Amino acid sequence: MMDPTSLIILVAVVLGIIFFAVLMTFVPVMLWISALAAGVRVSIFTLVGMRLRRVIPSRVINPLIKAHKAGVDVTTNQLESHYLAGGNVDRVVNALIAAQRANIELPFERGAAIDLAGRDVLEAVQMSVNPKVIETPFIAGVAMDGIEVKAKARITVRANIERLVGGAGEETVIARVGEGIVSTIGSADNHKKVLENPDMISQTVLSKGLDAGTAFEILSIDIADIDIGKNIGAELQTDQAEADKKIAQAKAEERRAMAVAQEQEMRARVEEMRAKVVEAEAEVPLAMAEALRSGNIGVMDYMNIKNITADTDMRDSIGKLNDTPEDGDKK
Repeated sequence: MMDPTSLIILVAVVLGIIFFAVLMTFVPVMLWISALAAGVRVSIFTLVGMRLRRVIPSRVINPLIKAHKAGVDVTTNQLESHYLAGGNVDRVVNALIAAQRANIELPFERGAAIDLAGRDVLEAVQMSVNPKVIETPFIAGVAMDGIEVKAKARITVRANIERLVGGAGEETVIARVGEGIVSTIGSADNHKKVLENPDMISQTVLSKGLDAGTAFEILSIDIADIDIGKNIGAELQTDQAEADKKIAQAKAEERRAMAVAQEQEMRARVEEMRAKVVEAEAEVPLAMAEALRSGNIGVMDYMNIKNITADTDMRDSIGKLNDTPEDGDKK
């Protein structure tokens, strides 16, 4: 068994080791030593304060060392505040270093604002040094002679650091260039002029200042490909003729329906008149019988009427025979 003194010493050593391990874990001593070795003066209490503020010290101190070595003037408070705001400290510092090397003015506040706005500030600085080429899809326009012309453009842009916050993106640039291409093609007298001088499109579009309000500066607009599409004018005329034909057919059908309705109405009137005639003829024998009973006419008068009727029927029959064409006439 160990004596009490040895036990106390052993417990003290174990507690010391545990305390040292916890201290080394909570207090980034190695990071503090690295900062001192790089010439960055930061106190150990500042690192402990970062721990208490739930800031990972390495996410601040390592970019601070990088900036100090590159000659970029930033402070610990600036980097820590940007980290607490949810920004990417390392990316902002890399952008500041790249901007300094490229002789581009980029203060830390502007770089942090660009990063917090959701844009890649390092990519923006790289695009300012190395312009980016944006290729549009085929954009169709119709010349005054009705021929469709399709053009594809390559837009060379450079990032505008001052307008990155609040400036429009690539989609707006492509839309504005497309609108300019359609307008230029539409103002041409015929499609041959556009094919002969496609540079006319790029010059006209570039002179309109399409990069206003965007995060880019348009350096050039080049027509990469141009092609002929459909004859829109002829198609429109064909469609118009077809529409006029359908309208005329509809009006003719309407007139035919009205004529048929009028014919049916006239037939109905004729049938009505015939019915009235038949009804009147049916009343004649009744009237004759009533006249005989009342003595208004005699028997001889009635016989004379019958003779006149028979004579009239005979004359009608003879007339029909005379109206019949002869065999020679038929031939």
